[in-house]
Amino acid sequence: MNQLQDKAIGAVAGAAVGDALGGATEGWTPEQIRERHGGWVTGVVGPFLSDWRTARPIAPYHKGDGHITDDTLMTHALVEVYAERRGHLDAYAVADGLVPRLIGDKRWVPELETDALLLSRLFLAEKWLVARLHYGHVDPREAGVGNIVNCGAAMYMAPVGVVNAMDPERAYHEAIDITGAHQSSYGREAAGVFAAAVAAAMAPGATPAAVVDTCLALAHDGTRAAIEAVCSAADGEKDWRTGNPALREAVASFDTVGPHYRQPSPDARRPSRTKSIEELPVALGLLVLTGGDYREAVLGAVNYGRDADSIATMAGAICGALGGLSAVPQQWRTEVSAASKIDIEAPGRVLAELAGELAAAEDSRVRARREAFERLSAPAGGAR
Repeated sequence: MNQLQDKAIGAVAGAAVGDALGGATEGWTPEQIRERHGGWVTGVVGPFLSDWRTARPIAPYHKGDGHITDDTLMTHALVEVYAERRGHLDAYAVADGLVPRLIGDKRWVPELETDALLLSRLFLAEKWLVARLHYGHVDPREAGVGNIVNCGAAMYMAPVGVVNAMDPERAYHEAIDITGAHQSSYGREAAGVFAAAVAAAMAPGATPAAVVDTCLALAHDGTRAAIEAVCSAADGEKDWRTGNPALREAVASFDTVGPHYRQPSPDARRPSRTKSIEELPVALGLLVLTGGDYREAVLGAVNYGRDADSIATMAGAICGALGGLSAVPQQWRTEVSAASKIDIEAPGRVLAELAGELAAAEDSRVRARREAFERLSAPAGGAR
């Protein structure tokens, strides 16, 4: 396995493991999590509620027990689109490649414990893709306008970072283009910055500081301010067990959801130039706080609560790209793969191959343009 393959598989498998561990604690406070599990969560645990099928009728999902959630299902579906198209993607690829997979292909959905359409598992903000693109025939570049602004578009953008390895600016713009079909405002911005973070982490010898610097260089408005505030707060902390409250305090003024995660404020999830989703800044804060240690960053996200699965997905993807597959604990990989009945490493291999193809194509394009530019800029009629 070469370093590109190692990092690509680490990123995608790392995201899946983080997602599965975080799913068990999503929506709860740190205090509730510790009370339920008798202390900090340190690995795969069971559902928070034993009556998971009926406790929340709008979301009858078997979270926990190593089950991946919609974060990973969407990530893998996007990988399939890349594999089919063998090129860079845009909003039209979402309409023509991703949406048909959401409504036309049955597959095993761990949280439903059955074969089902991906649409059956998606949250309302992701079902928006089907309503707008398949039924509404909206221009894909504009379909995200009007959707609630949340982390739904960002959560599955790790593949964009992998295929644009070491080119975070290209990853940022590709993710921004793709997610025009899904989100707007700071939800879309977070998607671009997360893809850039993964692309930066793919570089040989990349560090957490370099990843954060890349994010700050590309991010705009409230997203940039939130990342700066949370990472600054994280820099003074040494342990997520004591540092998580500082991360929450730093991001709170940028977060529209409010203090009660399951009871969003009336102004929640509306477009804004001063706000940010909570998940990405906190994931980057945990990256800084833990020095990029995969296990600690993911456990920090899991025990943070609130949108724990998406925070852990993002932290897991970035740390997995930094450290490669070996950074993701083998026991967790085995448990999640078995419980979810899915190969969490295969999509990374697909992306590594495609990243190599795209890099070679880009080299050819650059050489051809340079040669053409030299001809174009040569003195007309030769030297005088």
